[in-house]
Amino acid sequence: MFDLSDYQLRQRDYLLRISQAISAQLDLQAVLGLVVEYAVELVAGNYGFIALFEGSEDELRIAVAHQITPDQYAAFKPLLQVLASGAASREQSGRELWLVAEQLGLPLRQMVGLPLLIRGRPIGMIVVFRAAVNVAFTVADRALIEAFASQAAIAVQNARLYQAAVQEQERLNAIIEQSADGVMILDRRWRITTFNRAMELLTGWSREEALGRPCAEVLGIHNEQDVNICLVNCPLQRLPRVPNPTAEGKITTRDGRERYVSSRYSPTYGPDDEFLGAIANVRDVTARKLEEQQQATFVSVISHELKTPVAIIKGYAGTLGRPDATWDEATLRDGLQVIEEEADRLNELIGNLLDVSRLQAGGLRLHLGPVDLPALTARLTQGLAATASDQFEFQLRFPPSFPPVHADEERIRMVLANLLSNAVKYSPQGGVVRVGGWTEGDQALIYVSDQGVGIAPEDQQRVFERFYRVDNSLGRQTQGAGLGLYLARAIVEAHGGQLRVESQPGRGSRFIFTLPLERRSLAVDPDRAATPQ
Repeated sequence: MFDLSDYQLRQRDYLLRISQAISAQLDLQAVLGLVVEYAVELVAGNYGFIALFEGSEDELRIAVAHQITPDQYAAFKPLLQVLASGAASREQSGRELWLVAEQLGLPLRQMVGLPLLIRGRPIGMIVVFRAAVNVAFTVADRALIEAFASQAAIAVQNARLYQAAVQEQERLNAIIEQSADGVMILDRRWRITTFNRAMELLTGWSREEALGRPCAEVLGIHNEQDVNICLVNCPLQRLPRVPNPTAEGKITTRDGRERYVSSRYSPTYGPDDEFLGAIANVRDVTARKLEEQQQATFVSVISHELKTPVAIIKGYAGTLGRPDATWDEATLRDGLQVIEEEADRLNELIGNLLDVSRLQAGGLRLHLGPVDLPALTARLTQGLAATASDQFEFQLRFPPSFPPVHADEERIRMVLANLLSNAVKYSPQGGVVRVGGWTEGDQALIYVSDQGVGIAPEDQQRVFERFYRVDNSLGRQTQGAGLGLYLARAIVEAHGGQLRVESQPGRGSRFIFTLPLERRSLAVDPDRAATPQ
């Protein structure tokens, strides 16, 4: 049986320990420290270091050393440059070694250096020094150091691969976390292993609560029949399979909000076609869905709004034009008045639709000039009072000498007419309708208030949306296409002003908008009324 010497046993033991260290940890400094320490000890050296190529491939830098302190590393730079060249003579390297020894006061008499190779490419060097002058490094010593160099190269390669993997993982995590869409990763049991910030905001679930739970519990997409698609018709289980299955529907967030989402999945399957997991990209499509619903409502409402006056006009025209009937003058006048009123209604609706189209195209033009708001409002309320029931009282509350505003009179007439019409329309019991204003700096503030049904808090911002109508019994009974307040706000904003609403259900509403004062009036200090309560 082959009898290993004590030296060989130590050599094998050291290499085994280094191999175990490489396998057990990825701390590059710790493993390289073991390599250079054992290498120096086994070849009876006194000092040593491992230097790695960093930055440009022709520059070596000491990564770890034995019996050499970090503040001494700089002295080895000329020697490292000679070693990095790979073409230095023994005399040249010896001279540089002598200079280092002189500078540091260290007994560096003998040196052996071998490259660290990965697939034949040098990534660094291991260098061992002896203090003795008369004991040169042998071929066996070089072979032993070469074995340690191989171990060091493996350690460097493992650490760099691990570092690259960590950096890539961190980069992917950052991409997922910063994604505007919700992203979650599912394991083979459809349980959530990754849940980004956008998913937290979208679903109301915190990351800590969502991780480890089934996707169907956290996301729970419901179809129009209010069935949880994720439970009964999971996109990842549908046959035949498609590359990127999708699911779209409504979810109820953890805090009770309803949102519409579209989820696209990228599944992974094993060699036996078993499901291994998936990445889900979840997008909030609530705005798109509501727009689609509003468009559908708009088509329905517009169809009704157009059909009604057309039917009335056709009915009256057909009746008045019957050859077998003779109508008295009063009947003819009343019938023609109805036809004219319905034609005006049609013309107003078509005008509103054209204005919406111009707004979307950015083509709403204003013809600006001085506008006397009290006079304009007086004309509008007089006309409205003539057609409204006796249950209404119209009050104008402008202060004396109210200054003119700089505006397009016809467009502002449309705004006031819409607000006054709504005040009457949504006050079925009648009451007081007030119109007034005051000035603040270079702006006029105008309000229209009523004592009607009011607007719920959740509807107060949405009433200004295109095609939106409050979903209550009175709203469904009144005529309109949901364009009036949208156009009113757009016109006011085109003047550089703002339109807002203050309301309490059952206690009426007050719409307030701002307009710029006519410039020549800015120097005047007009009488101002107190802000109405």
